[in-house]
Amino acid sequence: MKRDFVAETDFATKEIDRVFELCAAMKNKKIAPKPLAGKTVGCIFHKASLRTRISFEVGIAELGGSSLYITEKEIELGKRETIYDAAKVLSRYLAMITIRTFAHSDVEQLARHSEIPVINALTDLLHPCQILGDAFTIIEKKGKLDGLRIVYLGDGNNIANSLINLARRYSIKLVIGTNPGTLPDQALVKAAQAEKVGSVEVVFNPKEAATAADVIYTDVWASMGQKDLAEEKAELLKDFQVNDALLRLAKPDCLVMHCLPALRNAEITDSVMDGPNSVVFDQAENRLHIQKAIMLVLMDQKLLGT
Repeated sequence: MKRDFVAETDFATKEIDRVFELCAAMKNKKIAPKPLAGKTVGCIFHKASLRTRISFEVGIAELGGSSLYITEKEIELGKRETIYDAAKVLSRYLAMITIRTFAHSDVEQLARHSEIPVINALTDLLHPCQILGDAFTIIEKKGKLDGLRIVYLGDGNNIANSLINLARRYSIKLVIGTNPGTLPDQALVKAAQAEKVGSVEVVFNPKEAATAADVIYTDVWASMGQKDLAEEKAELLKDFQVNDALLRLAKPDCLVMHCLPALRNAEITDSVMDGPNSVVFDQAENRLHIQKAIMLVLMDQKLLGT
């Protein structure tokens, strides 16, 4: 039975652990599997991309496959033809689909009707490949996830939502520092709090959030497709800028993270982003490795041991 990776919660904790193991093995060049040899992966992109597109295309090539870049002009999902029909047709041509788009429900429908694995490369709701890559980066630097105080400061966007899902798989202490007008998805918050794997707290004071943090994470205040709200969100979130003063409240070895692209000296200052605590570019590199691991296990599910 085929598997998809649409949300972080599509994998059990032990399966994510296995993804991390395979990620490390490929990054350290201990294994070089070619599960995509002779196969083609369709990469549907309705949003512009630097890291996502390049990391997926390089990763597909390193796994032995070919990638096909498909823009919205070629596939207007749900407009030119139904998502059901598109899923059935693409399943006859491709070995796998990655999709970076707006509506999360479109990806869910594509995965439901597709006969091949579907990977969510970003929606307005979630960014699961990014967050697994970030979790892997934290483990590289800290040796663990469980028990860490991970603080996200800024807009309650897809990164915040995906971190909440991470707290549904690991016993992290997640603190979302944001404005009451920029909250993350409340259904996900309630689900995480009900499941009680990790803790999720939403606070409105950036200093309270940053105190004793093991990790401080931020993202642009106005995501792609929301640029008309940039000024409004900048006003709401100006106190949540990750700067030297805020970083001093965290633990001395606190990691600073940003998924990029960054609007420097808005949500994060140059001095912090380029400072000794920053692992921003390690995150960017690890997108390649974690996505290779995700693709590997979707093509060869026995590697998950399930």
